[in-house]
Amino acid sequence: MQIGYEVADGIATVTLDRPDRMNAFTPEMATEIVAAFDRSDADDAVRVVVLTGAGRAFCAGADLGRGGSTFDYAAVQDARLKAGGAIGGKPRDLGGVAVLRIAASVKPVIAAVNGPAVGIGASLLLPADIRIAAESARFGYVFTRRGIAPDGASSWFLPRVVGISQAMEWVATGRVFGAAEALAGRLVSRVVPDDELGPAVRALAAEIAENTSGVSVALTRRMMWSMLGAESPWDAHRMDTRVIAALGAGPDATEGVTSFLEKRPPEFTASPGDYLDLVDPWPGVPDDLEPPT
Repeated sequence: MQIGYEVADGIATVTLDRPDRMNAFTPEMATEIVAAFDRSDADDAVRVVVLTGAGRAFCAGADLGRGGSTFDYAAVQDARLKAGGAIGGKPRDLGGVAVLRIAASVKPVIAAVNGPAVGIGASLLLPADIRIAAESARFGYVFTRRGIAPDGASSWFLPRVVGISQAMEWVATGRVFGAAEALAGRLVSRVVPDDELGPAVRALAAEIAENTSGVSVALTRRMMWSMLGAESPWDAHRMDTRVIAALGAGPDATEGVTSFLEKRPPEFTASPGDYLDLVDPWPGVPDDLEPPT
C-alpha cells in the first residue's frame, strides 16, 4: 500500500506513504488516492479529510525510477489505461486522475503540507479547500525544467487559486520556492512551525467536524467550486434559492436554530448523500471520458 487511511473523531487522514522515496507519485498511488476518497465520501462518520505526506516530504513529484524515459508513456500505456482510463482517445494523465477525484470530494479537504511538494506533489494541493504549510515546506511547479507541461489539471486550478500572473511566474520559471513565498502568493492560507502543523490542522478539522452540518458543508463546497466557472451571479442566486429551500425544510436547519437558541452544541443528523442531487456533480464528467480497462 502506498496510501495510509485513518479515521478518528470525524476526521479522515489520507497519507501519501512512500517516505523512503519522499512519497514520489506512481500509478499505484493514483489508484489508491481515488479509492481513499471513494471511502471517505461513502462514510457519513467522516466530516473532513486531511491530505498529508509521511516522513519529511509531502510529495517530491513523479517517481523518476525510469530515468530519462520517465515521461515517455508509450511503455506504460496499458498500466495507465488500467489505472485511469482514457480521455480524448488518450490514456489519462494519472496526476489528473488523482487531482480530479480530490476535487470531486463530498467532504472538505485540508492539505497539510509537511515538506517538499513538487511537480505533481504541488498539483495535488490545488483541489484542497484549505492548504496549511509547515515552515520547512517547499513548492515547485517544475514542469518546464523537465521538458514537459503542467499535469494534474493545474493549468485550470493554479490560476484560479493564485491568479494568472503569479501562476505564470511559478510555472514559466519552474523554480522551487519556500513557504513564505507560497503564503504571499496565496497558495497556502497559513504557515506554521513544523512541530505545530499537525495540531493546527487537527484543530481546524475539529472545528468543522464538531460545529457544522455535514450536508451544509458538502453542498457549500460543491457550490463554491462550481461557481468559479459561472457566467453570472444570477447562476449562483438560482442555485442558492434551490438549495436553501431544500435545506431549510430539513432536520439540520431545525437543529441548527434550536441548538443556537438553547445555547448548546448542535447534533446534526442529515446525510449529505440525501441532498447531493440539489447541485450538479463537480467537476462534471465529459462525454469523451472512458473508464479504466
